[in-house]
Amino acid sequence: MRSMLFVPGDRPERFAKAVASGADAVIFDLEDAVVPERRPAARGEIARYLGAADRSVPLWVRINPVGSDDALRDLAAVMESRPDGIMLPKARSGADVLQADHWLEALEARAGLPVGSVALIPLITESAAAVLNAASFTTPPPRVLGLTWGAEDLAADLGALSNKSGNGEFDPAFVHARTTCLLAAAAAGVAAIDTVDTEIRDAAVIERRARDSRRQGFTGKMAIHPAQIEPIHAAFRPTDAEVEWAGRVLEAFRASPGTGALSLDGRMLDKPHMRQAERILADAARRSAGAKGAT
Repeated sequence: MRSMLFVPGDRPERFAKAVASGADAVIFDLEDAVVPERRPAARGEIARYLGAADRSVPLWVRINPVGSDDALRDLAAVMESRPDGIMLPKARSGADVLQADHWLEALEARAGLPVGSVALIPLITESAAAVLNAASFTTPPPRVLGLTWGAEDLAADLGALSNKSGNGEFDPAFVHARTTCLLAAAAAGVAAIDTVDTEIRDAAVIERRARDSRRQGFTGKMAIHPAQIEPIHAAFRPTDAEVEWAGRVLEAFRASPGTGALSLDGRMLDKPHMRQAERILADAARRSAGAKGAT
């Protein structure tokens, strides 16, 4: 998933628009975007939409944190309608992920769903303690398909007035949290999904930041506005030059079987470059297949 678009769970008039935005997945939000007194109604709206939707894209639900009174209520309200995935905010350690996994197993059984059929993505850096507990997220249950991070709640936990400097880039503590997410995801063998960008008008800035995310190893980004979707997708689409380079790298290794390192265009290449080339071509093939499926 290159893009996952949030939509407030208490704004049902926006649900269909979010699904039609072109995002690779939509997240119905029951946490920060919904005040507590509106959550019961929001749960009902989400469950009704999930039950009637044609699932042209995966439909996810962000519940409330495991430590809150609302988390289990959120899950119980939506699981009968078979969400494709659950986003778990403010995970304090891997123990919170395991707790969510246990709840999901029980609710899947109650709903007659295969165990593990509902995916899970935890937000793992929304407090200082969670950042320091990053290693506990590296052995997740099988339903976890990615890790992501958040900067706004971390700023509140740190007592920071802002999480960005004057040039719009993250301050060091938040760069550390972002890097922690990337490393934990790699160690866990799951996707690393970058946090939202608060810029919604300047497409060039959105694409530049998303391209930087891809360069560092993230596989996608969360989004808060439909205008962000196309710039994000453009950033995560392998360029023609990358595909051409990857093809030449693999051809060079095929032409020299048994060789661990070789020279191409005056540059020494070894096995990590071959794996990088394979990832680029696999990504390009997925994008091509997805584009054909959408026509």
